[in-house]
Amino acid sequence: MANISQLALRSVQFVFTILTLSLVGNVIDEAFAGNSSKINYAMFVSVIDMAVIIWGFLACFKEGFALGIILPIVDIIATVLTVICGIVLAAGLRVHSCGNQSYLRHNALTNGSNNPGKRCHELQASTAFYWFAFAAFAASAALGLMNRGGSTGLGRGGIRKGGPTMTQV
Repeated sequence: MANISQLALRSVQFVFTILTLSLVGNVIDEAFAGNSSKINYAMFVSVIDMAVIIWGFLACFKEGFALGIILPIVDIIATVLTVICGIVLAAGLRVHSCGNQSYLRHNALTNGSNNPGKRCHELQASTAFYWFAFAAFAASAALGLMNRGGSTGLGRGGIRKGGPTMTQV
């Protein structure tokens, strides 16, 4: 049966990942002088994230696809890759105005296209969407660990249920 909260998180992840996939794909498509390894890494992360999302959608409908603790661990890996991608792109862009021609000419990420202003805007937007995707993946990983905690020993401790009470002893 579908877990509604995981399904909602996977849907949010799908939207943000499809946006990053299309924006970074367009940046790569319009390049005439090759791409920075940072941009190639961003595309790699988008593809990995999409594979994790598809796997997560399948696990929402059929529990057997979750493979116990494996899916939350893969969610954690996707979370780490996504936050690294957000940091790498933000550091590479250095938060300047896309209207500053000097910045566009001298930045390795924005230079390399016939329209560096458009490339700059696409990279800034994809950076923001990577951060939103990071939050969604982190929430999904936390929820996955909490839901599977009972069978893996990672759950919360507390009062044991089902045992005898003091009045029965």
